[in-house]
Amino acid sequence: MTLLRKTFLPPISDLLAFEAAARHASISRAAQELHLTQSAVSRQIRQLERQLGMALFHRVRQRIVLTDAGRVYAADVRVALQQLSASTQQAMAFSHAGGLLNLAVLPTLGTRWLVPRLPRFLALHPQATVNLAARTEPFDFAGTPFDAAIHFGAPSWPGAVCRFLMREEVVPVASPAFRAAHDIATAHDLTRVALLQQSTRPTQWSEWFEQAGVATTVALRGARCEHFSMLAQAAVSGLGAALLPRFLIEQELAAGSLVQLAPQALASAGAYHLVYPEARAHTPLVVALRDWLVRECAAGA
Repeated sequence: MTLLRKTFLPPISDLLAFEAAARHASISRAAQELHLTQSAVSRQIRQLERQLGMALFHRVRQRIVLTDAGRVYAADVRVALQQLSASTQQAMAFSHAGGLLNLAVLPTLGTRWLVPRLPRFLALHPQATVNLAARTEPFDFAGTPFDAAIHFGAPSWPGAVCRFLMREEVVPVASPAFRAAHDIATAHDLTRVALLQQSTRPTQWSEWFEQAGVATTVALRGARCEHFSMLAQAAVSGLGAALLPRFLIEQELAAGSLVQLAPQALASAGAYHLVYPEARAHTPLVVALRDWLVRECAAGA
């Protein structure tokens, strides 16, 4: 094992210098990031090239360009360094009995639903640390620090376990001033006002109008917002009518900053799931989070 370490594992400092130079395509910018001199970064890269027995960069005048082998090696080194960083954080977290859990979550769900409830989970597991990061699309858990993710859509995620949490229904809402200004009283009245769109669900208004029995050609017209939080704020600000999940705008409805414009609600085709790699299926903190989320969602159903 000692021979393997000496032969195949370069110094971390050399790998950091190489990865930064590859990412920036610049020795000087890598040096700035690492708080080193340019000559020190160049020396570390030369050491690495000597150890590997090949060039990692083409040097063209004042520029550096990755060789084919350098490009492949840079991608592998980047993943390895990220994994090493995540593993180090996790090891440090285990100094506390509760452990560490890295959770990917949809931005608005995380902000408006999960975070306000998270103190209840931490009260049950006071030594645990839960890190949150926003992700909107499925990803490969390999090479990421994530232990689990909360996903909306079909229960399909290759190599992972999907546990159903809850469904949602969306309702048409706007600010009270917008409703009064446009004299909105029925579903049909919405065909003549600005319809705020959710970028990732472009057919939602069409489906809602169809369910409401209203024929219209304007369902796709209107400003688009990427996240539900943006859509909610746009509606509160009087920019138009929006279709929003009722459970994400409970505070606005209770406070009166948003009002429901018609009684018809549209049940979304997808659902929320907790997703985790099969290798994490029996990890105590993942199991604890899964069971707690199932209870929370059932209580709010």
